Amino acid sequence: MPGSNDEPEIPDFPAADPMPRSRWRMQLVWLVPIVAVLIGGGLAVKAVLERGEKVSITFKTGEGLEAGKTKLKYKDVDIGVVEAVMLSPDQKHVVARAEVARDVAGLLVDNTRFWVVRPRVSGGTVSGLGTLLSGSYIDVDVGNAKKARRDFIGLEEPPVFASDMPGREFTLKSAGLGSLDVGSPVYFRRLQVGQIASYQLDKDGKGVTLKVFINAPYDRFVKIDTRFWHASGINMAFDSNGVRVETQSIVSVIIGGVAFESPPESQEETDAEPHAQFELYPSRTDAMKQHDRIIDKYVVNFTDSVRGLTVGAPVDFRGIVIGEVTAIYTRFDPTQRRFSIPVEIQIYPERFTSRFQNGRAEGRLGDDPRRTANALVENGFRFQLKSGNLLTGQLYIGMDYFPDAPKATIDWSRSPPELPAVPRTLQSVQDSVTRLLTKLNGIPFEAIGEDARTTLRTANSMISQLNTDVVPRAHDTLTSAQTMLNSANSALQPDSSLQQSTEEAMREMTRTAAALRTLADYLSRHPESLVRGKPEDKQ
Repeated sequence: MPGSNDEPEIPDFPAADPMPRSRWRMQLVWLVPIVAVLIGGGLAVKAVLERGEKVSITFKTGEGLEAGKTKLKYKDVDIGVVEAVMLSPDQKHVVARAEVARDVAGLLVDNTRFWVVRPRVSGGTVSGLGTLLSGSYIDVDVGNAKKARRDFIGLEEPPVFASDMPGREFTLKSAGLGSLDVGSPVYFRRLQVGQIASYQLDKDGKGVTLKVFINAPYDRFVKIDTRFWHASGINMAFDSNGVRVETQSIVSVIIGGVAFESPPESQEETDAEPHAQFELYPSRTDAMKQHDRIIDKYVVNFTDSVRGLTVGAPVDFRGIVIGEVTAIYTRFDPTQRRFSIPVEIQIYPERFTSRFQNGRAEGRLGDDPRRTANALVENGFRFQLKSGNLLTGQLYIGMDYFPDAPKATIDWSRSPPELPAVPRTLQSVQDSVTRLLTKLNGIPFEAIGEDARTTLRTANSMISQLNTDVVPRAHDTLTSAQTMLNSANSALQPDSSLQQSTEEAMREMTRTAAALRTLADYLSRHPESLVRGKPEDKQ
């Protein structure tokens, strides 16, 4: 046996050959992070690809805007969110930076409009009440431009109508805005058919330009001769039928409005073009006035007071308005040292001619207007101030024939030409009274009174003499006359002897007349009896 210190035997194994380790050998444990990286990268790429468009919207204030909460909506659908609200570099405005979904980025064109929706009361309507609970949001109205845009100026007031609303917009020119506002209604035959879209002061400061939008299908009633007028308040008129009160609606009385209509006699069927310009008249009466093509300007020089005559007062010819007053001045004549009142007027010759019978195509009375005017003035055609209202004292200018007016001519050398006038009837009476008083002041009333007193004294003396001498004698004469009348009355009684004698004499005269008539008949038959005598009767 081997000794106890002998080592155990180790079986023989084949020798292992060493192999070099590969540098690119991947451990299974690294597979998880790689997959995670790939997934994260894919998400990042997706996020980049799906990232929305950035837009900036400038407002005057940041009221209702809150970063991360204020939504952008189009047709009540969320299309984006405000990411940041900051001041503009000049610190005068607020810039809201928002992100809009990529699939609606095509909506961001040059005339797209943005505004903050919040509770508002405007033009008789209340809007944005839903934001009291949900909060304000930015509404979007997409334009129709082709050019893309990312920086916008937000509206401070919501637009009256959306860009895709059917209808047409028109322009109105007015001397003043009145009680109109954005959103004020537009009426056609008392039916609301549109709204005031915007207004602005003209550059020269002499008027206001308004934009009105008429909804379809009512926009087809706007013709090229349509008239627009202020429909605000209440129009009252007094005429032969009593009191007339006209208004479009209670809303127009409170907030104002505009109405339009074509003249009743209009035969025009041509629709007005979009954005066509019209005049906005103060009232329906002004709008429906006849619009004359021919306007002749003249001056009428008055010497009496024109108190009560105003610019716009009518020029009347036998109840027909044929012109109006445009200006009133004063003039001093150094030669006569007198003041006069020249009044400028406009005459519309077309109103002198009939449109339906014997009316001239050019709208005048004759081929030569000056010759016609001269002939009228030579025949007594004059202008005169007349009272139009006894209560208010308003005057108007009347024109008519005055055959007794002094001769006058038209001064064509002046510009405008000057037409002759006659004083008012009241003024003429006043002048006549003044002349009469002047004549009366020249009468010697004191001398006339003294002569009258002398005459009265003489008359009193004569009356006394009459009472003393003439009256008693007249009394005796009357008594004698009465006696004679009584005797004549007694003689004329039926039973009086005079009456009976008279009757007997009348009977005798009758018999005598009958005998004479018989004799005359006999002589007419036997004229020879005057010579021979009456023949005897044969036996």
